[in-house]
This record gives sequence, C-alpha cells and structure tokens, in this order.
Amino acid sequence: MSASSWLQLALYPVILLLLVRPLGAYMARVYTGERTFLHPVLAPVEQLFYRAAGVNSNAEMGWQGYALAVLAFNLLGWGVVYILQRIQGFLPLNPQGFGAVTPDSSFNTAASFITNTNWQGYGGESTMSTMTQMLALTVQNFVSAATGMAVLVALARGFMRRSARTIGNFWIDLTRGTLYILLPLAFVLSLLLVSQGVVQTFGSYQATPLVQPTVDADGQAVTQQMLAVGPAASQIAIKQLGTNGGGFFNANSAHPFENPTPLSNLLEMLAIMLIPAALCYTFGKMIGDTRQGWSILAAMTILFVLILGLAVWAEQQGNPALAAFGVDQAASSVQPGGNMEGKEARFGIANSALWATATTAASNGSVNAMHDSLTPLGGLAAMWLIQLGEVVYGGVGSGLYGMLAFVIVAVFVAGLMVGRTPEYLGKKIEAYEMKMAALVILLPPMLVLLGTALAVLSPAGRAGILNPGPHGFSEVLYAFSSAGNNNGSAFAGLSANTPFYNLALGVVMLVARYWLIIPTLAIAGSVVAKKHVPAGAGTLPTTTPLFVGWLIAIVITVGALSFLPALALGPVVEQLMMGM
Repeated sequence: MSASSWLQLALYPVILLLLVRPLGAYMARVYTGERTFLHPVLAPVEQLFYRAAGVNSNAEMGWQGYALAVLAFNLLGWGVVYILQRIQGFLPLNPQGFGAVTPDSSFNTAASFITNTNWQGYGGESTMSTMTQMLALTVQNFVSAATGMAVLVALARGFMRRSARTIGNFWIDLTRGTLYILLPLAFVLSLLLVSQGVVQTFGSYQATPLVQPTVDADGQAVTQQMLAVGPAASQIAIKQLGTNGGGFFNANSAHPFENPTPLSNLLEMLAIMLIPAALCYTFGKMIGDTRQGWSILAAMTILFVLILGLAVWAEQQGNPALAAFGVDQAASSVQPGGNMEGKEARFGIANSALWATATTAASNGSVNAMHDSLTPLGGLAAMWLIQLGEVVYGGVGSGLYGMLAFVIVAVFVAGLMVGRTPEYLGKKIEAYEMKMAALVILLPPMLVLLGTALAVLSPAGRAGILNPGPHGFSEVLYAFSSAGNNNGSAFAGLSANTPFYNLALGVVMLVARYWLIIPTLAIAGSVVAKKHVPAGAGTLPTTTPLFVGWLIAIVITVGALSFLPALALGPVVEQLMMGM
C-alpha cells in the first residue's frame, strides 16, 4: 500500500478526534439550555415553534411521558412518509412523472427512514419524486437523528440528576437538536459539497449525447443517456451527519453526483462519525466528568482501528479468483492493487475500506464501494461492526446509549467478580437496570438471527437470494443485521424489494429501534430517582485503561457469542473456499 494511502488512513481519525471537543462542548451547551453564538438568530425561531405547537418550555416529563412522546411523534412521521409515497404521482415537484410507490415498499421505506435505518429497497432516482425525496425522506433524516440524540440526552440527565422524577422534555430536546445542531451543520456541509460538484437543482433530468452510441437489448440505437439530477447536496449532507445513509441515487456515495472528488469523500466520511464521536464529550460535560466520555470514546476508537486494519488488509490482499484470470492485483505507480472489484478507481482500496468500516461502525449505511464485492474477510469486518450493536461510535445518540448499556453490564459483571458494589456515576446498578440493559444488548441479535432463519427457511426468502452457497447466506445475514441494528447498507446481491423482504425487514427495523429506546428511557427513569452515592473503596473506577480494556472485552465477547456460528456459515467458510 502506498504512503499516500497510509497518510489518508492516519489523517482521518486525527481530524475526527480534533473536532470532538469543540462540537461536543457546543452540543452540551445546547441541551443544557445555555446561550450559544447562534441564539440571537435561532432563539426566536425556537420559541415560535413552541408557541405554535403549544409546548410549555418549562415543563418536563417522566420517562413514561418521554417515551410516549417519542412513539407518538415517530408514528405520525411513519404515516406522513407512507402517504407521501403513495400519492406522489399527484404532487408537484415530480419532473419525471413517477407514480405511486407500491404498498409494501412504502411500508418498508417509511419504517426505514423514521427509525434512522435508511435501508433502501428501491432506486432513488428511478422511484422517488423530488417532493418525496425532500418532504418525506430528508425531513426524516433530520428528525430521526434528533430523536436518537434526545434519548441519549434524557439518559445523561438520568445519571446527572439526583432524587428527581423527570428526565427533560422530548419536544424541547427534539427542537434544539434539529435547530441548533443538525440544521447549521447540514447547511455548511451542503455548501461545501456543492463547491465540489454535488448536484443541487429542481430541474428535470438531463439528456446527454453519448460519445459512442450503442444499441440496447432489443437492437435499438441508443444515442443519449438520461442523467438524473435533483436537490442532492442538501439530502447528502444530513444523510451523513445524521448517520442516515439513504442516498439520493441508487449507487449512493459511489455516484459521482453524490461524491465527485477526494475532498467530498473526506468531508462525507468525517460527517459520518462527527456527531457520534462528539456526543461522547457531550455526555461527559453533561454529567460533570469529561473523563467518562473520553474513556468510552477510547474504547470505541480502539475497536474501530482494529477492525479497520482487518478490512484494509483483507482488501489489499486481493482475490485469488481474479488472479486466476491474470488480473494484476499488485500495487504499483499506476494502480492501488488489491481487490478493486466494486470500487471506484478515484477512491481506491484505502478510502473504500475506510468508508466501509466507518459507515458500518456509525450506523450510517451509505457506501462509496459495493460491500457485496468485498473479500469475505472484508465483508465480515463490515458485517460484524453492525452486529456488535452499532456501538463503535454508532448512530447519533443511539450508538452511545447502546454503548452505555454495555457499560452497565461491564460494571455489574466486574462488581460480581471482585466483590465491589456495582455503581456507575454515583448511581447503584441493580437488577432493574441490568434487565433493561440486557434487553438493549440482546434484542438486536435475536431479531437478526430469527429473521435470517425465517428467510433461509421460507420459499419467499430463498427466492431473493441470487448467489448460491455461503455468499448467498451472507447476503441474507447482512440484510437482517443491517435492519436489526439501524444501519441500512446491504450486500447488493439480494433481491430485497419483494413483499417478503419489505415486510420482514420493515418489522425488524421498527422493533429494533423502539424496543431499545423504551428500556433505555426506563434506565434513565430508574437512575434519575436514585440518590448519589459518593465513590468509596469499593467503587470500580470507570476512567482507567483497565476499564476501557474490560469494556472492549465485554463488547467483543457478546458479539462473538451471538454471531460466530452464523458468521462461520457465511464469510468464514467463504474465505476458506476462496483460499482453496
């Protein structure tokens, strides 16, 4: 691998970590109601929203009220997204005249976008009108991300407050997260992406003459190509910042109109990880101990770097099957070498593997290379990051509250092993918190494995598998792993836009999102009512390198025990077959 590739791989985490503290501190000020540099402009708009919605900005909610507000808001969002797809043929801003999306696809897409999963069983430029892309999908990119951040903030208040009954107000947290954090960042990133050539227009698709005319499958002459355009930059910005991942175009960020240059590639990759990483510092600021946030971030970063190393190594090794056909896979001055199948030449191995690792670590799901074309071990790296529960950075808000469930388990297990009192941030960890944390950790693997089993056992599920053997199984396992952990990326060889997969994956996405939010808020409601217990000789320190290593061990152990048998049937056996 070239020195340039090594530099790009090293530069990415350095820039990311440098941005954590300033953005994290800013978000902490937003959620604690402190004044920021945007308040002179946005505070009147915020108050206008409250008055229009009838929200009392001084009222707070218990965890049950907070959970009901989350569910009610997201149910309304699902209905809006579903209806807009079904009636898009009658709405304006539909220059290509697209008709209604099918009921099963509409259900799946609505479930996907309200849950921050953004799984796409459709081709964006050939299915969704400009109105649907903006009013249904882009709006949900903002509010689904803001919902995850709000739940995290509520959990942080649970640990921060003492002997209290409330954990905040969902409507205020949702509004502030959208207005003060997501909108400004998306606006700036949109302008930067437009400067790099990402399209942003309300115009119709453009017919462009072909340099070399050809013929289609029916023998008819083809002299021009229809280029899809639209308001892409504004959607791409929030898709990355909100760890949404749903592309304006079917090829996602491998499409030159979504990701045209190396600089746009770097900006979009940074946006994927930016808020999830910075929220660790936000959490530390809100609870009054930034060391706690840094220790969690350290565990996430170590896991990320280790799995990134596996992905880069696997892709750089190349594919023996291609070597058998005389394909040159050696790195040289004219090519990056390695397995370039399914990758853009302008990004190469390093940036493709880095993006694949970042997008599956951060619950984003966007791609700049086709994951179905990764080597078996490269695909395993991406898939296992999803299966860990998307807690290595993870989605905005959801990644950190998922990791905090692992922290609770780590503290409890360590306490049992050495006879110390299970405490975290001055709050005793008891049976109730452990039960709720267990739900957060174990429900996604259960959904993934049951969904995969149903698909491979049923004729409707097997009908969508286009590749035989272990790779076909990997495609199904990846699909349900992606749906059950709010990712949205896919192994593209699976024909998933069928009634079976649209309904099955849609149900998994809904259950995985909201059955995790409810126990997370239940933990917040439990710990907020507890008194603060001063640290003593029996308290386990949670900011030491030892605890960081213990937390990593817990995450890896749960992931291995849950998915190693399934991975052995897919990418592991495929790797062994490839080496034969």
